[in-house]
Amino acid sequence: MMKTHSNSLPLVSFNFVSFVGDFLQLTKFRLAMSVVFSSVAGYLLAVDQIDVSILLGLFFGGFAMVGASNAFNQWIEKDKDALMDRTKTRPLPTGRMSNFTALVIASLLTLLGIYILNNINFKTAIFGALSIFIYTCIYTPLKSVTPLSVFVGAFPGAIPFMLGWVAATGSFGLEPGVLFMIQFFWQFPHFWAIGWMMDDDYKKAGFKMLPTGNPDRVTAFQIVFYTFWTIIISILPFTQYSGTLTLSIGAVVALVLIGIYFLYHALKLMQKKSKKAARKLMYASIAYISLLQIIYVLDKWI
Repeated sequence: MMKTHSNSLPLVSFNFVSFVGDFLQLTKFRLAMSVVFSSVAGYLLAVDQIDVSILLGLFFGGFAMVGASNAFNQWIEKDKDALMDRTKTRPLPTGRMSNFTALVIASLLTLLGIYILNNINFKTAIFGALSIFIYTCIYTPLKSVTPLSVFVGAFPGAIPFMLGWVAATGSFGLEPGVLFMIQFFWQFPHFWAIGWMMDDDYKKAGFKMLPTGNPDRVTAFQIVFYTFWTIIISILPFTQYSGTLTLSIGAVVALVLIGIYFLYHALKLMQKKSKKAARKLMYASIAYISLLQIIYVLDKWI
């Protein structure tokens, strides 16, 4: 605890540890780190020699980019967050952080992220800025209007994996397009599983996150459908129709195995239609995308 005092100014108290905790919650630190992981994986797929300066730029620029998006999101949705059990203890609904402070943090992170990514190359900065804009200005307001918000949100969510490739090459082509598609299709089963789990909570705030508006059989079918196509696209580089992005037979076998695990939990959700099954699918989806990126990188470098 730090305190300052003068004869003319009131006592001011500032808890640094508490502020750091609120900052990490405002920026969704763990989510930001998963995005950084995706960006680094995309970079490693594009290069034969590692440039540490670009890697550091992706790390800090990527964190700033995602942190800014999340901070703007919480600033806009502070009143709705107060209605949901999952989010009511965040810094803004509880009043631990002021709206002005959150807005300053979000704005500074935006400027910092774009500046760092622009030092890598201009296209990387453009994609980073586009990600923040779509997430904040289109996806966030659409969440309470239409389930199509998930489709819109899948665009900025799919940028990180391909961003690393663009950072390495300075261009967008077939290879980063494939990386984009993988993470784009993956987001539907992942976020619909979360939407299924949190359906009651989301409805308290008026969010429309599931494709049919309810956790029903049609929603479960769509989850299975997008899971299947995620798996198919993930092995596309084995066909040699993805430019310099290729996969060995061993990598394909590994991808099929984790894909079966992913699809199994999607099918179990369609069978049981329960929150417990949705939770298991959510964890399976996280394991799938993480292992996929690891398999891709190991297949290139080993």
